[in-house]
Parts: sequence; structure tokens; C-alpha cells
Amino acid sequence: MSKRNNKDKYKENLLKRGEEARTVRKIVAIIVISLILILVVGGISGYNYIKSALQPVDPNNEQGVDIEIPLGSSTSTIAEILEENDLIKDSRIFRFYIKFKNESGFQAGEYTFTKSMTFNQIIESLKSGRIIKEPVYRITIPEGLTIAEIAEIYGETLPISEDLFLEKVNDSEYIKQLMEEYPSILSEDILDEEILSPLEGYLFAATYDFYEEDPPLEVIITNMLDKTREVVYKYIDGITEKELSIHEALTMASIVEKEAVTEEQRKIIAGIFYNRLDEGMRLQTDPTVLYAIGMHKDTVLYADTEVESPYNTYYVDALPIGPISNFSESALESSIYPEETDYKYFLHDGEGNIHYAETNDEHNENRQKYMD
Repeated sequence: MSKRNNKDKYKENLLKRGEEARTVRKIVAIIVISLILILVVGGISGYNYIKSALQPVDPNNEQGVDIEIPLGSSTSTIAEILEENDLIKDSRIFRFYIKFKNESGFQAGEYTFTKSMTFNQIIESLKSGRIIKEPVYRITIPEGLTIAEIAEIYGETLPISEDLFLEKVNDSEYIKQLMEEYPSILSEDILDEEILSPLEGYLFAATYDFYEEDPPLEVIITNMLDKTREVVYKYIDGITEKELSIHEALTMASIVEKEAVTEEQRKIIAGIFYNRLDEGMRLQTDPTVLYAIGMHKDTVLYADTEVESPYNTYYVDALPIGPISNFSESALESSIYPEETDYKYFLHDGEGNIHYAETNDEHNENRQKYMD
């Protein structure tokens, strides 16, 4: 019996060792397969990343980006400058590419590149010390313009129609697409049904270069939104401290832009507007009336101020529903950091001067003195 028991135990141990060996082989196989998959996936991901990094940042973006390469800059410094300005995707890949191609002799200076440029185009420009691309169009959009006025400028200078531009910036589906692309500046506020044009005030006043004979509308619009985002985010901390939304800040900036010319005037007038809001007074500023009635007039009549519009600050008790024009950086800065005074009134005389008052009586005296 003992011999038979020993044989049974022996067989049982053999079976157990066989099962353990099979289990070990399975575990080893799983680990090996997992490692192979990790290496394959990592290799594919790495290949795709490098391939992407070698491509232009935005093949459709022809807006010029100005950079400066200081004297004595190393290839690492140049690569970092290019990446910081979003002209390349990865400075390390750019450096490796330069070494692989054995490129050198980059020159210091000021350059204008575009996000559509390839590595080779950027390298050639840096070696020759000149801009490869000259703009086909250079268009300046002044401050204080409405969407309609901006459309008119583009219609006169680019091979696009004014009506097509207006149709694009008012297309609801396109606006929603832009809101996804620019969530930091475009909010649900612009979708209010009483807003006359969703992007009013969001297309920044600046000089824009275009490097194509027929630049797409989308490129024109996103170039302007890019500039707005860039300028707004210089003041994002101040906007937050002021407890304003970006929409409110741009709305205030657009009114300040229309009411004043110099930085000193803008800061004082912005302060007056906040004083009036704090006192529960209406802003009662004529540019909002003109926007509400959709007309340009030298003199705003009493009947004009009675128009029932969410843009008319003689009618509403707060800021208008949205911006009434685009704005300058100076107007935005003044709107965020106004001068603190006790003034609540101001008026323009016929010579371009602005006269301020703390009380309505003083304001009426100024009116009689400077307007009659």
C-alpha cells in the first residue's frame, strides 16, 4: 500500500509541476507579448510624433509672426525661440533635424515667418538672413470699427465680397465651431439672440499680412481672433480682479474706444463709467445709441436715445449686451485699470477736448460754457 501511495503522490507531484510549468510559460508569454506590444505601440507613437513635429504647425495659417534672433544665439536658443512663437512644434526635433542635415551659419536679425512654413524654409531663411515670403496683402484694420466696416475694408482690398465676409461671421454653425476653438475668449454670451453680430468686438484692430493671392475667409477671421486672444490674455488677471467676464471687458473697452482718443482720456472716462454703474446710473453714452440705430450721425437727437435696444445705454441700466466695435489694447487696459476720480459726467467740445464734472449741475455748466 505504501508503494502504491508513493506512486500516486509522485504522479500527483508531476501533474502539479506540469501545471506550474504551463502557468509559468503562460505568464512569460503574456509578459513577452505585452513588452512587444509596448515596443510596437511606443515605436508607432514615436514615429507619428516625430512625423507630426516635422510638419508645419498650421499649413493654412499665412499670418506673419515677427521674431528676433539675438547675436550669438545657439541652435538651441533659436529652436526655443521658434517653439515659443509657435512656429515649430518641438525644439528638440528641430535641433536633431539641423544636426542630421548638417545645417549651420544661422544669422541674427529680425524675421517674419508664418506657421505654414516648413523646416527647410525656416532654415533657408535663417541662413540667408532674409524673409522668404513677402506678404501679398498688408491690411490695417483701425480701432473702433464695427464688423460691417471691417467687412467693407476686406471687400475693397481682398478678392472676397463684403457680403460673403458678413455671411461667414454671422453663420451660427461656424460661430459654434469657433467657440470650440477659442473657448478662452468666446463664451455663450455671443449667442444671445439679441446680439446683432456674434463676433462684434472680437476681431482685433491691427495690421495683418496675407501671403496668398486668395486667402480663405477662415484664415482671415482666425488671424484676428488669435490677436484678440493674445492681447486679452495680457490682462486676464486684471479682468478677473475686476470681476468682469471677458465679454463684459471687451464691451467696456469698445465704448471707451469710441469715446476717447488719448490714454489719459480713456482711463478717466473708463473710471467715470464704473462710477456711474456703482451709483446705479445709466451710462448714457452716444456711441451705443448710434450702434443701436445702425446709423452714423454727427448729433444724437433725444428721439434717438429712446430707442428700445439692449445696446442703448440711455435705455438699459448696465453695460450694453455686447461690444459696439473692436478696440485697441490701450482701451482694454484703460477699462481694466481706470483712473479713480469722483467724476460722473463728461462732454466733448467742438475742439476735441473733454470736460469732466462730478455733479449734474457742473455738467450743465460745462454744457452751457462749451457747447452753446
